[in-house]
Amino acid sequence: MKFDRRLLTHFEWLLPLLSLAVSTLGVMTVYSATHAPGTEGWSPLAFRQLAWLAGSVAVMLAVLAFDYRRLDRSAYFVYLLVLLAVLAVPILGRIGGGSRRWIRVGPASIQPSEFMKLALVLVLARHFSRTPGARLGLRELVVPLILTALPAAAILAQPDLGTVAVLGVVSVTMLVLGGVQLRWLAAITAPVTVLAPLLWGHLKAYQQRRVLTFLNPDMDPLGAGYHVIQSKIAVGSGLIWGKGFLRGTQNHLNFLPEQHTDFIFSVFAEEWGFVGAIVLMALYFGLVMRGLVVASRARDRFGVLLALGVMAIVFWQVVINVGMTTGSLPVVGIPLPFFSYGGSSLLCLLAGIGLVMNVSMRRFFF
Repeated sequence: MKFDRRLLTHFEWLLPLLSLAVSTLGVMTVYSATHAPGTEGWSPLAFRQLAWLAGSVAVMLAVLAFDYRRLDRSAYFVYLLVLLAVLAVPILGRIGGGSRRWIRVGPASIQPSEFMKLALVLVLARHFSRTPGARLGLRELVVPLILTALPAAAILAQPDLGTVAVLGVVSVTMLVLGGVQLRWLAAITAPVTVLAPLLWGHLKAYQQRRVLTFLNPDMDPLGAGYHVIQSKIAVGSGLIWGKGFLRGTQNHLNFLPEQHTDFIFSVFAEEWGFVGAIVLMALYFGLVMRGLVVASRARDRFGVLLALGVMAIVFWQVVINVGMTTGSLPVVGIPLPFFSYGGSSLLCLLAGIGLVMNVSMRRFFF
């Protein structure tokens, strides 16, 4: 495969720089969250996250080697491949944290559900790029809903409610961007509201407790509400400037659950305070806004939808994770993008950034 050297003159610098800035802060915070006071050197998890970051950057750059428009033709193949991996999890997967979500591939463990987010964006971008761009009706909803429901049902069985929630909001975002009329979206969500009492009975006990403690965290302060309460204490105790790197007491005294994954924002906010949290949110804001600029300049509908879909993954995960750790949303187990520990998530996100860079760089060669 021959790389067109002219692309280097149009290299998209801002997206990777913002992504790497957030990822670097993430590695530092994973180190802090897994650091044992009194010890020296990197923790195994922090070192592993750094290795995943290096590999993910290589993948991000490798994505630039081919024209993203080729994915328009192979989108369904990629989707099917990832879907088969998700369906293989109950057979080949290993259990971690009470769920079976990972498949061992050599020395690494891969979480197929993370790649499903990108595969869903890819296939929906391809679908809507072949349809008229405005006022789509109920008939045009059928295929996108099936494409979303198949992996969502398989991932829910793992169980992984957080990833299903992300797939849901990203799918709805793509439907809106694709041109589906809002009244039809409202029509398909109405039955969910009516069936909510029935769906409640199918939730697992711990999932029901999470919803109830979101509504009233003080109802079980030592049980289901403990995580949210401790997370809010950590965020609030950082005050304006924070307690300093490696000095977070909620973290190192093990009051926070899942410090290096779901609740890593609490660790960061405790150590760097309100100012640090604002800087982090500004980096995310800049990243998403740059992605929107790339989408606005894309020369084809597939490129527009692909760039917007990747940014939707980042945006919604930030909103849900920060809302979860500050008590504004129920705890559903969603990592903070580029930041939380997790190789599959980091690899998927940086590959997505590579695709957006690809769209940006090739707009000059239509």
